[in-house]
Amino acid sequence: MLISVVTAVLDRSGTVAGALESVALQDHPDVEHVVQDGGSTDGTLEIVRAHAEAGRHPRVALVSERDAGIYDAINRGIARSTGEVVGLLHSDDLFADPRVLRRVAAAFADPEVDAVYGDLDYVTAGDTARIVRRWRAGPFTPRALARGWMPPHPTLFLRRRVFEAHGLYDTTYRIAGDYDGILRWFSRPGFRAVYVPEVLVKMRVGGASNRSLGQIWLKSREDYRALRRHRIGGLGALAVKNVSKLRQFR
Repeated sequence: MLISVVTAVLDRSGTVAGALESVALQDHPDVEHVVQDGGSTDGTLEIVRAHAEAGRHPRVALVSERDAGIYDAINRGIARSTGEVVGLLHSDDLFADPRVLRRVAAAFADPEVDAVYGDLDYVTAGDTARIVRRWRAGPFTPRALARGWMPPHPTLFLRRRVFEAHGLYDTTYRIAGDYDGILRWFSRPGFRAVYVPEVLVKMRVGGASNRSLGQIWLKSREDYRALRRHRIGGLGALAVKNVSKLRQFR
């Protein structure tokens, strides 16, 4: 099973090498790493090219071009990918260990499975061994969506047929395109998602959705828009979604 890992990046010379290396260390034999660069000028491109030229497994497919934002970049990367299964690894993130993609592939052995996801550790930017927040997702049930549940997006892998049938990320969102996509995909009748109860990704804190109060407010507005758009919930679901994050710090 070929797994495509898509990394959208723009000016992340301080972290992109770690993301590239964490993919290269995966022991699953069939992987392609699709890097979609938005026109970096800080040395990121040189780092990616050097990694690609080193001939590490898996092969790195790099394109650098201007885009219309993070979700547009991700969509471009997905369109370039060829795997039956597609997942994302952001340029600030790391796979938790070299066996992540092997476990993901095993969960997709059942051809009826549409999605696989796991748990997420938030780590400090300067020390990825220091955990500041733990997101334990738990199994998916359709009712959970109306209670504000979502899987950790950085751990989510989808079969290509999900994108083909129900679309890619909506680029009209600035921050919550992942939540909108999850509501759209997971709410389909008969959608089957498998939970792997292990940490799959380490995510550095300080991302776009939580780096300021203004971004948090924008994220909440876009989350509410997605909930109403898909007729899954409203302010109650949004409140539970936000309050439920508090236990992740325990």
